[in-house]
Amino acid sequence: MVILGIDPGTVVTGFGIISFKDNTFDYIDSGVIKTTVSAPMPERLNEIYTTIDNIISRYKPEEFAIETAFYGKNVQSAMKLGFARGVSMLAAERKNLEIGEYSPREVKKAVVGKGSASKEQVTYMVATLLNLDTEDMKFDETDALAVACCHALKYNSPVASKGNWKSFIANNPDRIIE
Repeated sequence: MVILGIDPGTVVTGFGIISFKDNTFDYIDSGVIKTTVSAPMPERLNEIYTTIDNIISRYKPEEFAIETAFYGKNVQSAMKLGFARGVSMLAAERKNLEIGEYSPREVKKAVVGKGSASKEQVTYMVATLLNLDTEDMKFDETDALAVACCHALKYNSPVASKGNWKSFIANNPDRIIE
């Protein structure tokens, strides 16, 4: 399965594309969408939407995963993040992709094993899981890859199979060792 992960932002939006098959991760591509801070918000949102739409058309992911908004004390920042999430999800929805949403804590727990992990720890685990040199990558990029990895792990978990082991075993006979 090919997964597009998004770390949304109105100034910088990270994207990461991975393949997950037979419990193996493969890196496909990643990067950041940088908008001009001085540009009006509608122009910035259009740039995010158009770029994600082009990425989806080019790589044809089967699944789309996005980080949920982090609600801090700044309402204005939360609203802007919501705009970026909205246009990102719209691009996925218009291409009929399944959309998974994960909180920052959930992504960190899935990838690092600790919900309070640092960005450096997330980057290290992304590099390890994808056998990737992340030295020149921005945190937005590695965070997007982490979102995609989280989705792969959650999608293939017993919880994703209606929350019980019986359904998981029935849906994944190849993962059972006898």
